[in-house]
Amino acid sequence: MTHRDLEVWKTARDLGIAIHKTTMTELPKYEIYEQGSQIRRSAKSVRANIVEGFGRRRHKHDYIRSLTYARASALETQDHLECLHETESLKNSSLFDQLHAMADQLGAKLYRFIRSVEQHHRV
Repeated sequence: MTHRDLEVWKTARDLGIAIHKTTMTELPKYEIYEQGSQIRRSAKSVRANIVEGFGRRRHKHDYIRSLTYARASALETQDHLECLHETESLKNSSLFDQLHAMADQLGAKLYRFIRSVEQHHRV
């Protein structure tokens, strides 16, 4: 088993790719390097923290810490997305709704995954 087998990682990967593509094609040029850069980094941080935690899974507390960082980055991504929509930099409402739903789903999966690791993870 690798981190690529984790459903939560697959969801984070999908969101990260969708966010990246959106920021490069749907935002005004001035936002690509400002808010666009911020949201790309936070979205990519989610999957990176999941991978780092998986690499440290032998140490339960390190695993949970990395997963908690992943969840915080997911929330940060969602906030950046909302800001882009509220400021009308992301005008496509259906795309916003789709990405927001993906971010909600990722946050819920991360929450459940953290709880599972807390309750059932063994060294």
